[in-house]
Amino acid sequence: MSPFQLTRTLPEDATEAALRADVLDGLSGTPKELPPKWFYDARGSELFEEITRLPEYYPTRAEREILIDRAPRIAAETGARTLVELGSGSSEKTRFLIDALLPDLDTYVPVDVSASALTGAAESLLAERPGLRIHALIADFTRELVLPPSPGPRLVAFLGGTIGNLLPAERHAFLQRVRGVMAPGDTLLLGTDLVKDEATLVAAYDDAAGVTAEFNKNVLAVIARELGADVNPADFDHVARWDREHEWIEMRLRARHALTVKIPELDLAAQFAAGEELRTEVSAKFRQEGVRAELAEAGLELSQWWTDRKGRFALSLAEAR
Repeated sequence: MSPFQLTRTLPEDATEAALRADVLDGLSGTPKELPPKWFYDARGSELFEEITRLPEYYPTRAEREILIDRAPRIAAETGARTLVELGSGSSEKTRFLIDALLPDLDTYVPVDVSASALTGAAESLLAERPGLRIHALIADFTRELVLPPSPGPRLVAFLGGTIGNLLPAERHAFLQRVRGVMAPGDTLLLGTDLVKDEATLVAAYDDAAGVTAEFNKNVLAVIARELGADVNPADFDHVARWDREHEWIEMRLRARHALTVKIPELDLAAQFAAGEELRTEVSAKFRQEGVRAELAEAGLELSQWWTDRKGRFALSLAEAR
């Protein structure tokens, strides 16, 4: 049997259909918004990798620090024979977990919408770890989650603080879906960025070099290329704002002047007033008690809470109840 298997649960045309629906709904409504997943074409992924190396952007370094320090403990606590990673991308940070779980680890199940990312990561991992089996899933875990048969116990990892991109109701539905594929003895490893001072948070999403601004505007390049939108990213300014009430960062694009974004393919002409904003991302920040409560609502019990040395980021280990 081949050590690598790739299964598609996401229809070939699902991404295009979802983009069309999100753009039509998001640019027709008030206020205007687009989901952050549309940042990540090839260029957007390159820009995000550049962001993770910026001095202002601490989450990636903080999470990596925790993984390096705690991976052996995570392996001992979970005894996982299957590692499932949601939104796996390049699987770069996951290597710390995989190496800690070996030799008991039987199967790695990376889940992502990008077939090329899954294949590239698998080739790299298998070249370095020939005894590993990988069953990759092309799937949108925010809509449906069906895992292949694999030996338990299973550790489901959702890293990077990506859960913060979901609004509270979406987080609840997501955690319930995750709990639905977990058996007794399975665990969830969850990465969450923590509430901290406003200056540090805003700087992480509005760096001095302007990389995050380019990343934010890349969503306009995506809809121009994929849907033929008549839109110029230079007509918008990047905005990052801390919402104290909801304890989340919002990224927005602000129209520099009155303009119309025309998308004939969708029979859409979206009017922007001067200064009107398009919300492109919410990035919620968390506190331990809030994470514990949200996990409990989904039938998961927080068993371990680890932070980096500066207390900026947390990894939570939760058990299926």
